[in-house]
Amino acid sequence: MYQPPHFRVEDHAALHAFIVAHPLGLLISNDGDKPVADLVPFHLDVEAGARGRLRAHVARANPHWKLLQQTGSALVVFQASSHYISPSWYPSKAEHGKAVPTWNYAMVQVRGAAIVNEDAPWLREQVEALTRSHEGGREHPWAVDDAPGEFIAAQLRAIVGFEIEIEEMNGKFKLSQNRPEADRASVVEALSREGSAGVDTAAMMRAFGIGV
Repeated sequence: MYQPPHFRVEDHAALHAFIVAHPLGLLISNDGDKPVADLVPFHLDVEAGARGRLRAHVARANPHWKLLQQTGSALVVFQASSHYISPSWYPSKAEHGKAVPTWNYAMVQVRGAAIVNEDAPWLREQVEALTRSHEGGREHPWAVDDAPGEFIAAQLRAIVGFEIEIEEMNGKFKLSQNRPEADRASVVEALSREGSAGVDTAAMMRAFGIGV
């Protein structure tokens, strides 16, 4: 991933927090000379290994798990909201006209060794952990035990689990850090009027201390 210094994020805690907040990752593997990609919800165990460990599952009918088994490695891309940035939003454009369109976004890329796991207890634990992470804060949280035991057993037989030991983790938060302060503030204001994706991108910029 191309990472200009302005946009590089290396703090592991910040990258872990980003993954937890945006757990639907793009799982990428190689099938010979052909890349294969699937969107998969991941659960991050920050305490496992030196950099953390990702755990997930796919349908048994999905051949991607066989690629993981064959290659033993994977790339996962996590991405937040993104938005087009118009040059017309920059006050500096009125001064000198030296501005072009761009795109603001944030992403984390993870590479690591992949291990496939078909063990039923491991799969149930992974599904329960993933469920708790998304249901825990709800008024009426759903739990795996809410469904009939035989039904859950059949569902577990229909999936294959895997975990990825994080060996490399890179973050790129491209959020107008390279623009003058007035331009950054104007971008945040403009994004706030651009619908949900714009509002989310503006909030991300504010959280990153940009355009506050």
